[in-house]
Amino acid sequence: MPFAVAPEPLSDREFAQIQQLLRRLAGIHLSAGKKALVCSRLCARLRTLGISRYCDYFERLCSGSDHEELQTAVDLLTTNKTSFFREPRHFDFLRERLAQQRRPGTPLRVWSAACSSGEEAYSAAMTLADAIGTQPWEVVASDISMRMLARARSGIYPLERARTIPPAYLRAYCLKGVRAQAGSFQICPALRARVRFQQVNLHTPLPKMGPFDLVLLRNVMIYFEPQTKREVVHRVAQTLRSDGHLLVGHSESLNGIGVNLQPVSVSIYRKP
Repeated sequence: MPFAVAPEPLSDREFAQIQQLLRRLAGIHLSAGKKALVCSRLCARLRTLGISRYCDYFERLCSGSDHEELQTAVDLLTTNKTSFFREPRHFDFLRERLAQQRRPGTPLRVWSAACSSGEEAYSAAMTLADAIGTQPWEVVASDISMRMLARARSGIYPLERARTIPPAYLRAYCLKGVRAQAGSFQICPALRARVRFQQVNLHTPLPKMGPFDLVLLRNVMIYFEPQTKREVVHRVAQTLRSDGHLLVGHSESLNGIGVNLQPVSVSIYRKP
């Protein structure tokens, strides 16, 4: 039966163990300042499981016998911050340059490489649906978190999230919830059908996915240490077609990465 009291405080040694585990599994670096965040995210889980000590939970994660709990821990410890049409200049680039310069007869393929709850992927899908309509295109969206992927597949969001969606796109591609779903909206079925979600861990060898015309690798490298960042970028760059583009967050850069990508403008790179 679960304990009614909170687990014992998270010690520095236990926090270090969790840091090492997340780095090994996902390449994500938790700074010392994230100790309170880790405690807050795991506390309820330990209470649910009836575990009173973080060291016991860590042993469970490392036992190799509970893969579901390991995935749950990764889901809880990864950060998922996103919004529709975040950094909108990238979607202008997708519409104005790539969509209009697509190869005849070849599907235009976009990969949202850390899609979180799906807003980025659906923003790309709306852009492509508007720009090239029924012509062949596909959006692949991936994340390490199964919890986020399940939310993304549903395509259901609180109504306040719609504020950054252009009004024409909101009318064309979104359905307002009624009755039990009041206060929410859903991406329309036809658009959801054009987005394929799958679990991908960027810290490990990638499944066969490419080639892509454009990859969105935005606002994820800030969680990686320099060596992990280089490895991830090199893996992702290999999925690009020749003349394909990699887009990173506006606050990110590929300086010092040593990858064969040419800067087009701030946060946009092209594969020769």
